[in-house]
Amino acid sequence: MGFIVIYVTNADETEARKIGRHCLEKRLAACVNYFPIQSSYWWEGKIKGENEVVCLLKAPESNWPGIRDEIKKIHPYSTPCIIKFNVEANKEFEAWVAGECSIK
Repeated sequence: MGFIVIYVTNADETEARKIGRHCLEKRLAACVNYFPIQSSYWWEGKIKGENEVVCLLKAPESNWPGIRDEIKKIHPYSTPCIIKFNVEANKEFEAWVAGECSIK
């Protein structure tokens, strides 16, 4: 069957949890995990380094356009990192993800 994991970087835990909660409330994602990270990247011609928080959202593949669009609407970054991974898991977990995102 399979599902997706969406990787989103955020400035801090508050922003990460806001995005995660928004997607959960809309039933676009079944679960969200949060991880503190250290990022290095090019921005406006310079190498930058920041502490960030990643949220990993788990959802059915069909929810990708909605998740991407909702995150873009509320994310404070001008160029947010929103990456989709296609994944597989044990069938019970995949069924749980699908079920939680289909409840209306």
